[in-house]
Amino acid sequence: MFDPPDLVRRRLQCTIALLAAQPAFAEDRYPSRPITLVVPFAAGGIADLTARVVAEAMAQDLQQPIVVDNRPSAGNIVGSTAVAQAKPDGYTLLLMSNGNAVSASLFRKLPFDVNKDFAPVSTLGFFDLVVLANATSQYASLAEVIDAARKQPGRITIGTIAPGSTQNLAAELFKRTAGIDALIVPYKGSPAVLNALRGGEIDVAFEILGPMLPQIRAGAVRALAVTARTRVAPLPDVPAVREAAGLGDYVVASWNALAAPAGTLPEVIDRLARAAREAVASPATRRRLEGLGVRPQAGTPAELRTLLAGEIDRWRAVILAAHIPPQ
Repeated sequence: MFDPPDLVRRRLQCTIALLAAQPAFAEDRYPSRPITLVVPFAAGGIADLTARVVAEAMAQDLQQPIVVDNRPSAGNIVGSTAVAQAKPDGYTLLLMSNGNAVSASLFRKLPFDVNKDFAPVSTLGFFDLVVLANATSQYASLAEVIDAARKQPGRITIGTIAPGSTQNLAAELFKRTAGIDALIVPYKGSPAVLNALRGGEIDVAFEILGPMLPQIRAGAVRALAVTARTRVAPLPDVPAVREAAGLGDYVVASWNALAAPAGTLPEVIDRLARAAREAVASPATRRRLEGLGVRPQAGTPAELRTLLAGEIDRWRAVILAAHIPPQ
């Protein structure tokens, strides 16, 4: 016996309504194809290697490939713009960094709003910096450097890479926190900074710790302090800046994180965040990241949003105090 036409019609209408009410995302359907991770840095650097290590682990969890797309440019602008303008479907992600926070104040105008145009997913890792001296330097500690700077204002020279870089701003913040007058000398790249330090052209240098570890262990340069909150595992005998110089508020770290275009469904963000946390928690992934000099640390989307906003405010104050002109 067949149902009356009106009853069939009503059932069909109910079914259509129920289907329309279902969210566009279903966990068993996302992701259903490869994901692109845009890395706004050149291949082979710490940020790129971090992205690839984590992406490999996340791909196993998500059961879809994650393809790294390198788009290096000043201020991370090219890669970040591509992601900000991408469809918010979870298939285009950004390797965000503290460089995005710095760019918000370093550039007069950006083609995106760092706070509004991205949906934070999770942090991946933090990169500590190290304050270095020549292996034969007269300065055996950071306290001695500060003491010399106070006795002879303007005499101490600090080498970093380009103005507006994490290393450069870390040095500017150090000057400000320590209350010293020192000359910051910018170089085109880390190799040039290292050569200047070893050649005696500068007194100290601020650099990312990971790439400097071989130089430190070989005795080519001397580590005076690290910029982390506490001492770090690779250099247990080297104090933190806040410990070595009594600068309790001084902590600086570069970081990498994942973000998606604004408007990406919360369910997609949660799925990606869970995959990122599980990837970073994996012992194998942690070992690989630590081998790069990275402190693995995942988090929630809310924590990343708070970190980003705080970093924007912090580095804006440093840029203004250092009178670094906007680009």
